[in-house]
Amino acid sequence: MKKVGIVYHPLNKGALVLAQKVADFLGSSGVTCWLCSAWEGQQLSKQVTDTELILTIGGDGTILRTAQALVSHSIPITGINMGRLGFLTELAANEAIEKLPALLAGEGWIDERAMLEVEFDGSEGQTDKKLFVLNDVVIARGEIARIISVEARINDEPLITYKADGVIAATATGSTGYSLACGGPILHPQALQFLLVPIVPHLSLGNALLLPSEAIVKLRVGTIHKAVLSVDGHISLPLAGGDGITIKRSKVITRFLRTSPRDSFYTTLEQKLKG
Repeated sequence: MKKVGIVYHPLNKGALVLAQKVADFLGSSGVTCWLCSAWEGQQLSKQVTDTELILTIGGDGTILRTAQALVSHSIPITGINMGRLGFLTELAANEAIEKLPALLAGEGWIDERAMLEVEFDGSEGQTDKKLFVLNDVVIARGEIARIISVEARINDEPLITYKADGVIAATATGSTGYSLACGGPILHPQALQFLLVPIVPHLSLGNALLLPSEAIVKLRVGTIHKAVLSVDGHISLPLAGGDGITIKRSKVITRFLRTSPRDSFYTTLEQKLKG
C-alpha cells in the first residue's frame, strides 16, 4: 500500500497519541499517510483520493462516523480499538503497530457489510436529504416523556401503528447494538436482512421483525407527536407529527479489511457481549 488514512476520536487523548505513532511507523515504511478527526466528515471525504486503507483509532462510534464519510468510496476500514466493546474494530491498541506490516502487505480478507438508505417523506426542508446507515436508524420520542405512535408499512402494505418509545431499523451490523438491548435477535454480520424492533411498546406489537433484504419500510410519526430521528447514534434530526421516512437496503456497502479468522464472530461474541 502506498497511501493510508488515519481517522481518530478527537476527544480521546490516547487515540491521537496512537495515531501519531502509527503515522510515524507508516512514514518510516515508505507509506504516505494523512490524519483526520472522525468528527470532521467533510474534511475526511476530501482527503481520500488514492487512499487504499483507512485506519480508525477509537471505538465503534469512530468507525460509524468514518463509514458515513466514505459512502461514495469503496475504501476498506480497519479499526484499532480504544473504546469499550469494539464490535466493529479489528485490532487492540497494543498490537496495532505489530500487525500493521501484514495489512500493508495486503494480507487479510474483505468483510462487506450491508447498509440501509433513508429518505424523508413529508419532512419540510429535508425532502432532498438521503442518509446512509451502517448500524441503525431510530425514530424515538422527543423531549416529552410520553409514548409516540409510529405507523409502519412494509412494501406499501400496512403493518401496525406502534405505540412505543420508538422504533429501530437495524442492519445485521447493528443487531448487536440498541436493537439487541430492546430484545432483537443477533444476525450474522454479513447477513443482508434487516430488523424492525419496537422500543418499549405499549399495547401494540412487541416482537422484533426480521425483514428480507428487498423489503421497503415506511415509518410515519403520529400527527400530534414530535419525535427525533437518530442515524448511527451521531446524526439527530427532528420529526414533526405527520413526517415519515422510507428505509431500504442500500446499494452502498461498507468494507472492512480483516486479519482475524472469518469465523471469529462466533468465537468472540460472548466475550464482546460481556464487555
